[in-house]
Amino acid sequence: MRTLLPLSCTVLALGISACEPVDPDRPETAQAFPTPDRAVSDLGTNQFSTETARDSVGEASKVMDLAEIAPGMSVADIGAGEGYYTVRLADRVGEDGRVLAQDIDREALDRLALRVERQRLGNVSIKLGEGDDPMLPPGSFDRVFMVHMYHEVREPYAFLWRLWPALREGGRVIVVDVDRPADQHGIEPLLLACEFKAVGFELDTFRDAPELAGYYAQFKRAAKRPEPEEIRPCRGTVGRAKGNAAS
Repeated sequence: MRTLLPLSCTVLALGISACEPVDPDRPETAQAFPTPDRAVSDLGTNQFSTETARDSVGEASKVMDLAEIAPGMSVADIGAGEGYYTVRLADRVGEDGRVLAQDIDREALDRLALRVERQRLGNVSIKLGEGDDPMLPPGSFDRVFMVHMYHEVREPYAFLWRLWPALREGGRVIVVDVDRPADQHGIEPLLLACEFKAVGFELDTFRDAPELAGYYAQFKRAAKRPEPEEIRPCRGTVGRAKGNAAS
């Protein structure tokens, strides 16, 4: 006997009601958004034992240079974990800048808080996020970083749609990831660009970056953000983005 899912109904024009099944495995706050047509990686480790190795190839410095991070900027580090990027961003933006470290792992944030206190980083604040909402204040950030974590976002359309208002004029979202299937701790560049475009972003920079163990992608806001019901999910989109801009 087939189990019937509850329905979520929206009243459309002329009083017509459109109903969609409610998936009990998805957060209620994500039900208005499309379900991603791709796998999702399990959460990776937050331990920072590889920081020395990452610094040996200049990872954070190269990413911050590509993102044009400068003193006085306001930056969000999404999926901050133990704070590899957080502490380096804090140094780069200086006393007049701000860094918001966000993660959905409360224990990792507790450890990061101790690190921030120990290193006396007065320009860093810490915030717990949600799986479908980065919980960022609107109009607050020049740059938003998502480094080797986007493939773990289970509700990308809801997550990115709610991230969109957080950027300031001229703000950018920075993604560093690996070109491989999303269930193998990576995401194909064309699929990444498609998901961002679906919620109102445009790819303006893309670089293969072997020294970063992947690629660097940078997005800006498009002229408008679609309503949740207007979002069309990306289906079966795989491959590699080429050049420095997306069409």
